[in-house]
This record gives sequence, C-alpha cells and structure tokens, in this order.
Amino acid sequence: MCEGETREALGVEPAEYDDEDDRVEAGSGEGTGAADEAERETRRPQSVYGVGTEPDVRFSLANERTALAWLRTGLTLVAGGVALTTLASFGDGHAVLDVIAALACLAGGVLALAAISGWRRRERALRLGDPLPAPRILPVLVGAVAVFALLMAGYAVYQVLM
Repeated sequence: MCEGETREALGVEPAEYDDEDDRVEAGSGEGTGAADEAERETRRPQSVYGVGTEPDVRFSLANERTALAWLRTGLTLVAGGVALTTLASFGDGHAVLDVIAALACLAGGVLALAAISGWRRRERALRLGDPLPAPRILPVLVGAVAVFALLMAGYAVYQVLM
C-alpha cells in the first residue's frame, strides 16, 4: 500500500503547505509581534532560538530526529560497553574486553556531545537560511568503526591461533 492509498484509507487529505499562509496563521493576527518576541526570549538555548527566523517545522523536526538518532547510537555504545564489562566479570576477565568496554562507553559519550553540537549547528543554519553544515562526527565514526572491525578481526585470529 502506498502513501496515498494509506491516506485515502484513513480518510486524511494530503497536506498542502504554503510557507506564507502558515507563517501568518501561526502568528494568529494582530499583536503577535510582541508575543513572538516574548516566546523567542523564553526558548532555550538562546544561542539557537535567539537568531534568525522560525524555519519550516518539518526541517526543524527532521533535525531533532537526526540528533536523537545520534543520541540513541551513543546510548547503544554505552550499553554495549556495560554489557561487555559485565560479561568479562563472569569469566576470567580479559583485559581486552575491559578496554573495549571503556572505549565503547567513551565513544558513546562523545556521540552524545556530537549530537547536541550537530543539532545546534544545523538548527542555527536553518534559522539563518544558511547552507547546512557538513557532519563532523560521521567521518570520525566511520573511521572508528573500520579500525575497530580490523582490531577485532585481528584479535579473533590471534585467539584462534593461540
């Protein structure tokens, strides 16, 4: 079933989006300049919401989903690190597992910080109408995964040969 059929089955009309009309409706008429300004001053962080104009909500929400996906990946790494060190405590406690667990937890923390940093940079770019910044953490993450895979393959070969 395609998207149009799903909407039809649910009785939902496809949304039409007109930037000009929605911005006027969002302000709901006269006297909204002061209300918009008050809202702008109360939204945090001010370094993000204090600049530019309100972007299309779809782009802002997509940015937020991206940041949450990075955060979820970071949390998964931390959970994997905790699981590895717990597993190591049941056996004879290989130091290699503890090192990998520590690296996974550290990488998870770095990804969480990168998620908020990336969200801020993209949200500011959206609000200012600038081009979206290139992802900083993605090339680092790809390199780290490749190095980790090589190290684990080497460790597995070492375990088989010993």
